[in-house]
Amino acid sequence: MTDLIEIHLPETRPIPMRTPAPVRPRPTWTQEARALLWLAAPLALTQLAQMAIGTTDLLLLGRYSETALAAAAIGNTIFYLAWMVGGGPAAAVSPMIAQLIGARPNTRGGVRASLRMGLWSVAITWALMAPVMLLARPILLALGEDRELARQAGQFTSILVVGLPFSLGYAVLRNFATALGRPTGPLCVMLAAIGVNALVGWTLIFGHFGAPRLGIVGSALSTSGSAMFSFAAMLAYIQLDPKLRVYRVLRRFHRPVALKLGEVFRLGLPIGMTMIFEGMLFNSMTLLMGRFGTTALAAHQIALNAPSITFMVPLGIGMASTVRVGMAIGAGDLGGARQAGLVAFGIAVGFALVCAGVIAAWGPQIAGLYLGGRSAQDAAVIALTATFLKPAAAFQVFDAVQVVGALSLRGLKDARMPMILAGGAYWLVGAPVCLVCALVLHMQGVGVWIGFVVSLAVAAVLMSVRFWRLTAPGATRHA
Repeated sequence: MTDLIEIHLPETRPIPMRTPAPVRPRPTWTQEARALLWLAAPLALTQLAQMAIGTTDLLLLGRYSETALAAAAIGNTIFYLAWMVGGGPAAAVSPMIAQLIGARPNTRGGVRASLRMGLWSVAITWALMAPVMLLARPILLALGEDRELARQAGQFTSILVVGLPFSLGYAVLRNFATALGRPTGPLCVMLAAIGVNALVGWTLIFGHFGAPRLGIVGSALSTSGSAMFSFAAMLAYIQLDPKLRVYRVLRRFHRPVALKLGEVFRLGLPIGMTMIFEGMLFNSMTLLMGRFGTTALAAHQIALNAPSITFMVPLGIGMASTVRVGMAIGAGDLGGARQAGLVAFGIAVGFALVCAGVIAAWGPQIAGLYLGGRSAQDAAVIALTATFLKPAAAFQVFDAVQVVGALSLRGLKDARMPMILAGGAYWLVGAPVCLVCALVLHMQGVGVWIGFVVSLAVAAVLMSVRFWRLTAPGATRHA
């Protein structure tokens, strides 16, 4: 049965590695680097802008109360689980469109169908995950979290559930625009969303302009509102851009395209699971940090947020690599796909090395940006954050390698094996190391961060080796 499915849905399989000679000239290494950077720069800035929304919430909540900050950190573990389930199918849109454009630059019907079914996948996954978000409070209580933290986290996620489909829908539209060489539009939309989120959040969290002082509820309202704004603004941008408008993305939106919807899920579900394996390791360890006290949890959240900001740049480079690798494969150029991936590896690692040095050298100063140092409790959080940032600096490079590797493989439509590799790296290696170091060796938070470094190092090796083998001359599908 599996073989029959693969015959009817060939686009969902990893590429056949014996591809014909490319029909277009392959760019030189310098030309490839320029093309990648031209695409990656606005993508990286878009990721940074998207990250800035969460960072703004942390900064505002950190100045509102430490309890609200900790509750938001826990609530986000539930939200990001739901987001990653839907984010996989949304991410599948990019390699699907990239390979279509690489094969036939002027095709429209397949591109429109891929986008439309990507939006359908958002509705389907939201319907499945919304109940989980609404049940966050009893879930957290069952996991042994503090009752007040669980109550506030439940309030937080019950409002974020409204913004979830708009956030995922924006991701689908962004991937569509990016694959078609229009990455600046999503950047402009996200920059505007930062302002919307900051203004509404500041107003509702602290009760300015006559608004009620809502605290963590105000933060959730501003985040959901900014997601709605982003989706609506992205739709407007597509209608205004001449290159994108011709695809008539909402034409016959109500009509399913079974083959494309199947491909979205067959490619997207493994992508989502790959993200879940990584993301839930970090999120589950956030829950573990809650057992070490509020100070440890707040320090962990800040220490995790800081390198996550710099990680957005390698992530943007990896997203550009998905498009460049996918277009090369669509054109039948396996060597060009390898070239695109290797260029992305080099640029991402160089950036990560610089960031690692900054984080290691200025840990206390970075931690101080999140807390005002107004009390002895603030000083304790800052000191512990600086300790956590030392291993965080070490995993910067490994994180860059693994994300570029995973996203370059995505451009090949190779999703199942990266899912397996991620599961092994994060849960067969990383999670046990975290637990042993934190609980058995009594290293607590530091032990958790050591486990992070080990898991990312293993993932980096596995992903990069797989990409190297799959793009080697004469490679076969089962390499």
